[in-house]
Amino acid sequence: MMSFSRCRPWTNVDQGVATSTAGLLEQHERILRAWQLAILRFAVTLDDTDRLNVLAIAQEMDRSGRKERESEFRFFRKMSADLCLAILDQGETRPAILSCYLAQIGEHRLKRAFAAAVGMTEPDAAPVMRRPKQDQDLFKGLPSRKVRA
Repeated sequence: MMSFSRCRPWTNVDQGVATSTAGLLEQHERILRAWQLAILRFAVTLDDTDRLNVLAIAQEMDRSGRKERESEFRFFRKMSADLCLAILDQGETRPAILSCYLAQIGEHRLKRAFAAAVGMTEPDAAPVMRRPKQDQDLFKGLPSRKVRA
């Protein structure tokens, strides 16, 4: 299993990046989002086809920007394999792996959906606070209407 020593959100856009690389960054953002959505889909369906899709996207991410067919960089492939095993397995390392991945998801809706799909509570989920109704006395002070028959 992969050790998740640093559980911090991925920063997808560096503030110091020149505008000429904006298209490249958008492409990386799209493929990262596709990977995260593929993991969510696998967590929901537990289908082997969806697991293979996760691994294919991870391989594309690892190979991104490299000319050779097989890259030595295997971060996303290793992480994807570990995540898929953790989603399927109920072992002792499951909570650590899934909560670390959950902490790295930047989008709140995706984070909530993944947490629900794997049966975890979102760690930073604040209870929903509803505003008190302000129109409780909406008709207070108005003259009453008398109904005529």
